[in-house]
Amino acid sequence: MSDPAPAAATVRVEFAASLRRHVDCAPQQVAPGSLRAVLEAALAAAPRLAGYVFDDQRQVRKHVAVFVNQQMVQDRQRLDQPLAAGDQVVVLQALTGG
Repeated sequence: MSDPAPAAATVRVEFAASLRRHVDCAPQQVAPGSLRAVLEAALAAAPRLAGYVFDDQRQVRKHVAVFVNQQMVQDRQRLDQPLAAGDQVVVLQALTGG
Protein backbone atom coordinates (compact mmCIF):
# COMPACT_ATOMS: atom_id res chain seq x y z
CA MET A 1 0.00 0.00 0.00
CA SER A 2 1.43 3.39 -0.96
CA ASP A 3 1.27 6.51 1.13
CA PRO A 4 -1.04 9.29 -0.06
CA ALA A 5 0.66 12.21 -1.79
CA PRO A 6 1.92 14.82 0.67
CA ALA A 7 -0.10 18.03 0.78
CA ALA A 8 2.84 19.96 -0.71
CA ALA A 9 2.50 17.86 -3.92
CA THR A 10 -1.15 18.81 -4.33
CA VAL A 11 -3.36 21.82 -5.01
CA ARG A 12 -5.57 22.93 -2.13
CA VAL A 13 -9.16 23.81 -3.07
CA GLU A 14 -11.41 25.50 -0.55
CA PHE A 15 -15.07 26.42 -0.93
CA ALA A 16 -16.15 29.51 1.02
CA ALA A 17 -18.84 29.30 3.70
CA SER A 18 -21.34 31.00 1.37
CA LEU A 19 -21.21 27.86 -0.82
CA ARG A 20 -20.72 25.29 1.96
CA ARG A 21 -24.00 26.36 3.53
CA HIS A 22 -25.71 24.70 0.55
CA VAL A 23 -23.54 21.56 0.43
CA ASP A 24 -20.79 20.94 2.97
CA CYS A 25 -17.38 20.22 1.48
CA ALA A 26 -14.16 20.24 3.44
CA PRO A 27 -11.05 21.71 1.79
CA GLN A 28 -9.70 19.26 -0.76
CA GLN A 29 -6.13 18.33 -1.72
CA VAL A 30 -6.10 17.27 -5.37
CA ALA A 31 -3.52 16.52 -8.05
CA PRO A 32 -2.14 19.46 -10.04
CA GLY A 33 -3.52 20.02 -13.54
CA SER A 34 -5.66 22.54 -15.37
CA LEU A 35 -7.94 24.70 -13.26
CA ARG A 36 -10.93 22.80 -14.68
CA ALA A 37 -9.40 19.42 -13.76
CA VAL A 38 -8.59 20.66 -10.26
CA LEU A 39 -12.11 22.02 -9.71
CA GLU A 40 -13.71 18.84 -11.06
CA ALA A 41 -11.52 16.68 -8.79
CA ALA A 42 -12.38 18.78 -5.74
CA LEU A 43 -16.09 18.74 -6.55
CA ALA A 44 -16.02 14.93 -6.75
CA ALA A 45 -16.08 15.04 -2.92
CA ALA A 46 -19.42 16.91 -3.02
CA PRO A 47 -21.01 16.47 -6.48
CA ARG A 48 -24.15 18.45 -5.58
CA LEU A 49 -21.96 21.51 -5.01
CA ALA A 50 -21.06 21.52 -8.73
CA GLY A 51 -24.49 22.96 -9.56
CA TYR A 52 -23.71 26.00 -7.43
CA VAL A 53 -20.30 26.50 -9.06
CA PHE A 54 -20.97 25.61 -12.72
CA ASP A 55 -23.85 26.48 -15.04
CA ASP A 56 -25.36 24.03 -17.56
CA GLN A 57 -22.53 24.80 -20.03
CA ARG A 58 -20.00 23.81 -17.31
CA GLN A 59 -18.77 27.39 -17.06
CA VAL A 60 -18.26 29.13 -13.73
CA ARG A 61 -21.52 30.85 -12.79
CA LYS A 62 -21.60 34.65 -12.90
CA HIS A 63 -22.22 34.90 -9.15
CA VAL A 64 -19.20 32.71 -8.31
CA ALA A 65 -15.60 33.94 -8.10
CA VAL A 66 -12.58 31.68 -8.35
CA PHE A 67 -9.21 32.78 -6.98
CA VAL A 68 -5.88 31.09 -7.65
CA ASN A 69 -3.17 32.16 -5.24
CA GLN A 70 -5.28 35.22 -4.31
CA GLN A 71 -5.68 36.32 -7.96
CA MET A 72 -9.21 36.31 -9.38
CA VAL A 73 -9.63 34.14 -12.46
CA GLN A 74 -11.10 36.16 -15.32
CA ASP A 75 -11.82 33.36 -17.82
CA ARG A 76 -14.96 31.53 -16.66
CA GLN A 77 -15.17 29.28 -19.73
CA ARG A 78 -11.92 27.52 -20.64
CA LEU A 79 -10.43 27.16 -17.14
CA ASP A 80 -7.24 25.90 -18.78
CA GLN A 81 -4.84 27.75 -16.49
CA PRO A 82 -2.22 25.21 -15.35
CA LEU A 83 -1.90 24.75 -11.60
CA ALA A 84 1.14 23.36 -9.85
CA ALA A 85 1.73 21.62 -6.55
CA GLY A 86 1.38 24.10 -3.70
CA ASP A 87 -1.13 26.35 -5.49
CA GLN A 88 -4.29 27.34 -3.63
CA VAL A 89 -7.76 27.78 -5.10
CA VAL A 90 -10.62 29.48 -3.29
CA VAL A 91 -14.15 29.38 -4.70
CA LEU A 92 -16.67 31.81 -3.29
CA GLN A 93 -20.13 33.06 -4.00
CA ALA A 94 -20.14 36.73 -4.92
CA LEU A 95 -22.73 38.36 -2.69
CA THR A 96 -24.64 41.41 -3.85
CA GLY A 97 -27.33 43.56 -2.42
CA GLY A 98 -27.95 46.89 -0.84
